[in-house]
Amino acid sequence: MAGACGKPHMSPGSLPGKRRLEPDQELQIQEPPLLSDPDSSLSDSEESVFSGLEDSGSDTSEEDSEGVAGAGCEEDNGRAEETSEEQAQAAPPCPRTADVSAPSRDEYEEDSSDEEDIRNTVGNVPLAWYDDFPHVGYDLDGKRIYKPLRTRDELDQFLDKMDDPDFWRTVQDKMTGRDLRLTDEQIALVHRLQRGQFGDSGFNPYEPAVDFFSGDIMIHPVTNRPADKRSFIPSLVEKEKVSRMVHAIKMGWIKPRRPQDSTPSFYDLWAQEDPNAVLGRHKMHVPAPKLALPGHAESYNPPPEYLPTEEERLAWMQQEPIERKLNFLPQKFPSLRTVPAYGRFIQERFERCLDLYLCPRQRKMRVNVDPEDLIPKLPRPRDLQPFPVCQALVYRGHSDLVRCLTVSPGGQWLASGSDDGTLRLWEVSTARCMKTVRVGAVVRSIAWNPNPAICLVAAAMDDAVLLLNPALGDRLLVGSTDQLLEAFTPPEEPTLQPARWLEVSEEERQRGLRLRICHSKPVTQVTWHGRGDYLAVVLSSQGHTQVLLHQLSRRRSQSPFRRSHGQVQCVSFHPTRPFLLVASQRSVRIYHLLRQELTKKLMPNCKWVSSMAVHPAGDNIICGSYDSKLVWFDLDLSTKPYKVLRHHKKALRAVAFHPRYPLFASGSDDGSVIVCHGMVYNDLLQNPLLVPVKVLKGHTLTRDLGVLDVAFHPTQPWIFSSGADGTIRLFS
Repeated sequence: MAGACGKPHMSPGSLPGKRRLEPDQELQIQEPPLLSDPDSSLSDSEESVFSGLEDSGSDTSEEDSEGVAGAGCEEDNGRAEETSEEQAQAAPPCPRTADVSAPSRDEYEEDSSDEEDIRNTVGNVPLAWYDDFPHVGYDLDGKRIYKPLRTRDELDQFLDKMDDPDFWRTVQDKMTGRDLRLTDEQIALVHRLQRGQFGDSGFNPYEPAVDFFSGDIMIHPVTNRPADKRSFIPSLVEKEKVSRMVHAIKMGWIKPRRPQDSTPSFYDLWAQEDPNAVLGRHKMHVPAPKLALPGHAESYNPPPEYLPTEEERLAWMQQEPIERKLNFLPQKFPSLRTVPAYGRFIQERFERCLDLYLCPRQRKMRVNVDPEDLIPKLPRPRDLQPFPVCQALVYRGHSDLVRCLTVSPGGQWLASGSDDGTLRLWEVSTARCMKTVRVGAVVRSIAWNPNPAICLVAAAMDDAVLLLNPALGDRLLVGSTDQLLEAFTPPEEPTLQPARWLEVSEEERQRGLRLRICHSKPVTQVTWHGRGDYLAVVLSSQGHTQVLLHQLSRRRSQSPFRRSHGQVQCVSFHPTRPFLLVASQRSVRIYHLLRQELTKKLMPNCKWVSSMAVHPAGDNIICGSYDSKLVWFDLDLSTKPYKVLRHHKKALRAVAFHPRYPLFASGSDDGSVIVCHGMVYNDLLQNPLLVPVKVLKGHTLTRDLGVLDVAFHPTQPWIFSSGADGTIRLFS
């Protein structure tokens, strides 16, 4: 049998050790259909029988002999029931038939991997059919394909979630039960589909339109084809249609439109009403109230307890007719014959007629509502933790009221400005004053640069803004900040600017000052952009120069507005978009800095806006006012306030959002800080949840002033408050 594959030419019927084939099988072996023939009409099952004979139909005798031999080898392999296993192992495979018959062999026979191959080869079959069976289908040999062993419980899955950094991108294939790890391209595709974008990242849905046809009149027409003959010859088809319509009008089949009658038509409204129905017109008829039945007091011989005493009689006479419990005095008669005529009989009958005639009677749909159900169901404050609940530290050192404070981006340092002409830098965890910088004037506003790579503090005093380096923390960060400021080269031709950038003296430089920006009017507020290169200031002046923008890297200043819309109270940058929010006394305007246009105008409905804060997501704004109101705006909802909170008793001085936690707070002249839970949901159909959770008190009122500024810790649920009593308090 081993030499059967090497003989030059043998017929299939003369192979040694084989039983003779049937005539039909001999014919199929002599003339097999090629697998690559597109005109073959054999089915898949028939092709699988002759899968080893696809090269037997060659022209030369040598190839023919090889093909027949290959067929013999394939026939030997296909008839494993008649040949022994040793003969099958001893027979060398033919080179040509081995390649062709590869699909009929077990493709995992020579797999060297130790793991069990759990790929599902049952096809697109619902696996719910095999929920109650240990297998998921059958292979080509009719053997069961068993399910992969799943002995991992929830604890193992939790450990994998903690240990495996790629657990979040691992999904389970329902067809095979195998855990698949998504690639970066697949994750990017999922993110694009979730955002409603196209799956192909290179597809541009906003390609420029090509104007194929212009509006210009050309000299030559589009076509010079001569006019058709039918365009100037009467149509016979239309003539036939008109003749049919004329005939229909003559026969009366088509009647002309009659002129509409302009006289109004009246009809009986109650024509279909049942005349036997009592008060059928009045569906909501209410019968007249009946008179109350007489009681014991109206009897001619009432019991003794119903007879009034002399004092009760005098008291009844002195009362107003409306206040009297009874409109008569009970009397006792020995018999009914001695009862005189009732003196108020005609008057009572007349009043009864007036009640029936003039009293409107209607049916009122009264709903019994529990007052407790009208109160909104708010969660308990303990379920909304964490939030500050008690006073932890007190920062003492200022001798006058502390107007402003700011926290470093890392949360380790705190800066405060006071009316005593000093600017103090504190360590948050120990309440120790690290440095005191005397500026010689009232510090009205202070802001720490939000960029962690820049160590700068901007302070507003009089008509100048001081930029100082606190020189706290990392020395490399302090040195890089000084190098950034020293790397500036002034332009050859100085431009006209609304502010002057001046270098400080050597003595001021030793104290930490680096730059001084001088203005023409006093500065009331200073705030930084999120990237730390721009800062906006508010001047206490009239006109369009109330708001100025300064660029630190180029030392440039500009006035973004051409006209004024009232006295500006405060400004703020949008955290994510190029917007500038300007709050005046009665409104808040949102400007697009790139388009240089007004985007939205918010109406707080307050007498005087005092402060403003923007949510870290950028879709919500809170404003405090001097008339004890805190107004919450939802920019996606309306330009009117979403909620108006009136928890404070006096004017609000400052409001703030927490950068990470769903918290916001307000400080008032009543000496209290109210912390509220403000959860903003990603679902646009769900409104924000606003719940007051804590009232923090600790500041003492000084000159009718309480809390002047509040600020949250950047990473912890802590809040700082500065008051008129010269102290700064940390609530945790």
